Amino acid sequence: MKVNVDWNLCDGNGNCVAEAPETFALNDDDELDLLLAEPGEALRPKVELAAASCPKRAITIEG
Repeated sequence: MKVNVDWNLCDGNGNCVAEAPETFALNDDDELDLLLAEPGEALRPKVELAAASCPKRAITIEG
């Protein structure tokens, strides 16, 4: 699985961080950091929830 973030859409609201903190984080400037571009399958349910919780639909998953 590969996680993609459309940085032009992301507004750093942090919903994804709440759902999948192993994969996403907010930095000191409240900007999103993608910690794992290719998380393992064990994290798929959390990453899917993170993508679904994004109000801007900035997160997509391949594979």
